[in-house]
Amino acid sequence: MTTPRRLAPVLWQAAILAAVAAAAWALVHQALTNLQARGVHSGFDFLPDAAGFEISEGWLPFDATQPFWKAFLAGLANTVRAAVPAIVIAVALGTLLGIARLVPHVLVRGLASVYVQALRNVPLLVQLLLLYFALTHLLPDAENAVQILPGVSLGKAGLTVPWPVHGDSGWTLEWPERTLFGVSGGASLTPEYLAITLALGLYTASFVAEIVRAGIESVSAGQTLAARALGLESSQVMRLVVLPQALRLIVPALTSQLLSLVKNSSLAVAIGYPELVSVANTSSNATGRAFECIAVVMAVYLALSLLISLAMNLYNRRTALRGWA
Repeated sequence: MTTPRRLAPVLWQAAILAAVAAAAWALVHQALTNLQARGVHSGFDFLPDAAGFEISEGWLPFDATQPFWKAFLAGLANTVRAAVPAIVIAVALGTLLGIARLVPHVLVRGLASVYVQALRNVPLLVQLLLLYFALTHLLPDAENAVQILPGVSLGKAGLTVPWPVHGDSGWTLEWPERTLFGVSGGASLTPEYLAITLALGLYTASFVAEIVRAGIESVSAGQTLAARALGLESSQVMRLVVLPQALRLIVPALTSQLLSLVKNSSLAVAIGYPELVSVANTSSNATGRAFECIAVVMAVYLALSLLISLAMNLYNRRTALRGWA
């Protein structure tokens, strides 16, 4: 049976949540009223209308005849399309760099430190523009693209890779082929997509490296000595003993960095990648509904942040120590 003492905090939280929701609704209502008083047409009734513009790339094909709501959905898909690989790069590279900063090898430790200090202290927008310039100006043209691996080439037009396609004979691997007009076949990743994905991943990796380093250093030296006394190798000590204990400090701080990465993806508008903010800007110019477009962007980023926080908090519960006061 629920006691009044346990019920009181729940009621307080519900009351605070209701007050915040009421205040937000009052602000939105007042803003829409002021816009109508000044003769500015407002509302979200434009979402079913034809957008009148196209989105050049992404998971969801979009043309000018489709509605605005689907344009926002395509922009959201492009945001996720860039953020997810960037998260993988940031976590994997950041973990390696964090471990490298603690190894006894002076050269490895020094290179990792230089990477972390250099990328942490240069603004992300500057790094994004630098990467985009390198991809679009310093690389060769598509017909002279650099062959990295069989079927994988990199040039000013982007990165081309083999890609599975479904035909009459089932699934086959389509290989890119060079023609007089560039490369045809396979899959192509544009310079804009490569620039934002790499910039987000490499930049965030420098912060993840410091989080991992601090988490590892929080594990007492006695744990390492005990593991080595049992005959474990250095790699086994790190993988089986140190990292599992360090996760309880790494995961909460890592959550903040992942949230920042997703929100920083909005900088892709600076290089023309059609993510959510870019689609919102185009929709705002086409309809004059700046307030509504900004509201949609805010709601989407809030939902993404809450989903990431929920997933990371669930994982944090698995890594947290049990039985500590």
